[in-house]
Amino acid sequence: MDIKRTFLWVIFTMSLVLLWDKWMQHSGKSSMFFPTPVSQQAKAPNASASASASAAAVSAPASATATATDGTVTAVKSETITITTDVVKVDIDTIGGEIKRLELLKYVDSDDAKKNVVLFHESADRTYAAQTGLIGGNFPNHKSGFTAVPGARVLGDANELNLVLESEQAGVKLTKTFTFKKGDYVIGVKHTVANKTAAPITPSLYLQLIHDGTKPKSGGMFSGTTEFYAPAVYTEEKFFQKLSFEDIEKRLAKTNVPPDHPTSANNGWVAVIQHFFVSAFIPDGKVQREIRTDKVRDNIYSISSVINLGTVAPGAEVSSTSRLYSGPQESAILEKVAPGLDLVKDYWKLSMIAKPMFWIMELIHKFLGNWGWTIVVFTIGIKLALFPLSAAGFRSMAKMKVVTPKMTALKEKYKNEPQKLNQAMMELYKTEKINPLGGCLPMLIQMPIFLALYWVLQASVEMRGAPWVGWITDLSKPDPWFILPVLYAISMFITTKLNPAPADPIQAKMMLFMPLMFSVMFIFFPSGLVLYWVVNNILSIAQQWVINNKIVPPEHRT
Repeated sequence: MDIKRTFLWVIFTMSLVLLWDKWMQHSGKSSMFFPTPVSQQAKAPNASASASASAAAVSAPASATATATDGTVTAVKSETITITTDVVKVDIDTIGGEIKRLELLKYVDSDDAKKNVVLFHESADRTYAAQTGLIGGNFPNHKSGFTAVPGARVLGDANELNLVLESEQAGVKLTKTFTFKKGDYVIGVKHTVANKTAAPITPSLYLQLIHDGTKPKSGGMFSGTTEFYAPAVYTEEKFFQKLSFEDIEKRLAKTNVPPDHPTSANNGWVAVIQHFFVSAFIPDGKVQREIRTDKVRDNIYSISSVINLGTVAPGAEVSSTSRLYSGPQESAILEKVAPGLDLVKDYWKLSMIAKPMFWIMELIHKFLGNWGWTIVVFTIGIKLALFPLSAAGFRSMAKMKVVTPKMTALKEKYKNEPQKLNQAMMELYKTEKINPLGGCLPMLIQMPIFLALYWVLQASVEMRGAPWVGWITDLSKPDPWFILPVLYAISMFITTKLNPAPADPIQAKMMLFMPLMFSVMFIFFPSGLVLYWVVNNILSIAQQWVINNKIVPPEHRT
């Protein structure tokens, strides 16, 4: 029994190490076991080069050729229009109507508290933008000049604000209308195509997100906050699929290799996801669209939805509406925006446990208003739910301690007859009414809960910047003063002392060494997770006292 418990602790420890390593790989950092060099950063193009070079981001449909001839583009000087609401500040370029910068006013940058989180932007090592336009002819696209219709640029006390951009090219007029609403991270995007030529046209509309393939700089396995960027696609038929820029590069380097994602659907969305945040283009209605992943230029990739607008007769016009969500991965918000969008909140392979776990924690948080105390109350609830099983397990362990001399005698008696030894052991367990695995069950059940909670804390933007008390100002980050890891070591040491001591002295030393090893590991874990384990250990101490003094019979106590 002691060997099994020690073995479980070893497995648990290895699981923690592998779990952390998995998250690092999942977040774009190198594995501690199989490190890979970080991709070299591509040289950042200047703003004008970015606009012109990225025209190749969307290839033409099979039936038409995309032509964006510079000579026929309306001559409009690049101008940045800034729209400010209560939750976002957005910069839109009159060249192409490209959203080139989006700042989240309610979220502080994790590295600089004086700055806010910025999604779309271009810098020396990052290119991230939202682009739209027409293909299938000499039509306005994301490198065409647009003229802004005069109007409000600050939402203020209003509930809605519209920005209208217009561009006419070779007799085809494209009007983009961006709609911003109070308290909303969704930007409405309406495209209206007017055919002023004497012939019918068959344009296609693309909704495109571009991002560089440079991996975030990594300081190593224990460098703190992790970051990653990845394209993603969702359809009702194939559900959610997270891609990688590296896989896009590998596929395009080969000949006639089809994409490993859905290429057409009449539903769903395309997105670029990152830690805690997401940007997604969502066409409205059951409109048929192509889904494409391409390489725009060196180290710049795109994911897009391409919608055939049909034939537009001379003098006629056609409209298409869509939405662009750029904001936090809050489950309550994502579920309302679009089907499947909440799946960007990645719980790895533990969603079946993590989702209901987070749902329960949200209910608790509504009453307490503090995520730290929510974790404390949640831990108490888990401990109470497992108490009957824990009590049974400790009773079994106490009995095992009492019958250890009998087990030793049987091993000596049948040392050369393993089959008879096994039969004798089973008979002893039956006679003494002992479950040999009883003491392991509480730990086995806690493992998936612990692992799921790890992913809840890592993936939930609700925990980002969430304080508990005093020195804990962000439950998603490690304890800056190492107080919780030290409390964990102390509580774990006391818990170990209260448990029946292993008969094997080597195992006993291992059990004493475990608190120190775990406390060192927990220095690098989210403080919310360590808080869970500290509270769990404190409750275990109280539980063990109750079990030893109230539940375990006196003759079985040690």
